[in-house]
Amino acid sequence: MKRSPNKKRVNLLLVAALAAALLYVVWLFIGHFQSKPNIKIGVLHSLSGTMALSETPLVDAVRLAVEEANQSGGLNGAQIEMVVADCRSDAGYCAQQAEKLITQDGVQALFGCWTSACRKAVKPVVEKHHHLLFYPVQYEGLEQSPDIIYTGAAPNQQIIPMVTWALQQRGKRVYMIGSDYVFPRTANQIIKKLLLAQDGQLLAERYVPLGEQNLEAIAREIAAQHPDFVLNTLNGDSNLYFFRALRQAGVRAEDIPVFSTSIAEAEMVAMGPQLVTGHYAAWNYFQSVQSEQNLAFIERFRRRFGQERVLDDPMEAAYIGVKLWVNAARNSGTLDISTIKTSLGLDSLSAPEGIVAVDAATRHLWKTVRIGKARADGQFEIVWQSPRLVRPAPFPYFIRQSELPQTEGRAP
Repeated sequence: MKRSPNKKRVNLLLVAALAAALLYVVWLFIGHFQSKPNIKIGVLHSLSGTMALSETPLVDAVRLAVEEANQSGGLNGAQIEMVVADCRSDAGYCAQQAEKLITQDGVQALFGCWTSACRKAVKPVVEKHHHLLFYPVQYEGLEQSPDIIYTGAAPNQQIIPMVTWALQQRGKRVYMIGSDYVFPRTANQIIKKLLLAQDGQLLAERYVPLGEQNLEAIAREIAAQHPDFVLNTLNGDSNLYFFRALRQAGVRAEDIPVFSTSIAEAEMVAMGPQLVTGHYAAWNYFQSVQSEQNLAFIERFRRRFGQERVLDDPMEAAYIGVKLWVNAARNSGTLDISTIKTSLGLDSLSAPEGIVAVDAATRHLWKTVRIGKARADGQFEIVWQSPRLVRPAPFPYFIRQSELPQTEGRAP
């Protein structure tokens, strides 16, 4: 039995109407998705100059966290966009870039800085605008700000336990070498208090300009004085020249180990692991941490940036910073910076290094402390770690403000 022409016409009209409705829904969805502009974040790291060796890899760590956030829906359907500024290893220039990112580029948060000189230059800019900075590197403490989340170690989460362990394991005679700026001078002031309390003996305390390459005289002095260990607070590519000079002076790790605060896996690869093998470093994260979270983190990073790449503590802390910010923004359901700051005070994370949690009182993180011995393969053997999370104490109780070096204006 044949259908009437009218019925066929009605069916065709229904199909056309349904198709039109479907196209309209798709158009609305695409229009809604495209109508959401990207959410910008500012990344402040040195891609040139003496600090580039250490800082460049942190940009990749931030990028991985951003891409993972975007793949899981972004923030309320909007994609996160990185605006990267090269700080040029110049603290004053970095502060100018922070101002530009906030006032001209309209970023919602800043992630960056390495040296304390850089952080101290950027801090007043961030505070002036009541903005938000995530700082990913261990530092000397004696600071906190409602506008900064410190994802690196406070003094009681790196330098204090490292020196205490070295005094117990290696001996009491100590030689100190550092770059001439805020972090090394303040950190060494803390360490001298520890030496006094634990019957340590300071043989010498030497400082060189950031980026210094001529370290042969320092190495010869170390060889002549033969300390039980060297405490190294050099930053940037000065470390390469320091360890080269030690080798030329005949200083061996088994005789005079160096304990460093700013040498991690990325620096070892760049310098050549053979220069550092047998020496020590203290961090909260090493790539050699054995956990499911860390192994998955390594696999994701290498799949994105290359199988030959290594990860280190500042990179992991930079990655953590983005994760914490994304979680806070999602949990609060807004991009309002003051609301996100409040939410961050309640934030915790199962990170590659283990559980971390924001300490609401100090804006630093509860973290595990680890000491590692450098291996010939460019990794660290973990020789000690804290039995539990260590609460951040950015203000050591045994240091008075009047005892601190006046380095506020001394910015490399």
